[in-house]
Amino acid sequence: MRRFENAIAKADLMIKGIGVDIIEIERIKASMEKDGGRFTAKVFTDAEIAYCSSKQNAAQHYAARFAAKEAVSKALSTGWSGAFRWKDVEITNDASGRPKVTLSGALGINLKGSAVMVSLSHSETHVVAMAVIEDQSS
Repeated sequence: MRRFENAIAKADLMIKGIGVDIIEIERIKASMEKDGGRFTAKVFTDAEIAYCSSKQNAAQHYAARFAAKEAVSKALSTGWSGAFRWKDVEITNDASGRPKVTLSGALGINLKGSAVMVSLSHSETHVVAMAVIEDQSS
């Protein structure tokens, strides 16, 4: 145990925030069907829309990205107040399929030197996302 504690101390990492969100897939699907595309255009980037729309169960993929954005907002401890915008958080996938967070706008500037990581999981009816913001400036 002592070896593990020493490794943690040497890592010199600082967690700035942790957030989690769970959402019903049906709720996102209903929002998408209700407003003729305004919801997706307001919340998701072009890359997110292209990715999710290409999937057989698009609503599940949109819900995962929505939950990830909510989890990031909770990790910031500011929610959606201030300069935070939905499209400032883009969720894509790397070559292995792991979700990747790209920040832009004021949020990207404010979190320069930080890593934002998300983990996504789903069942048939729900999606859960967890976000961690880590200061990497030291």
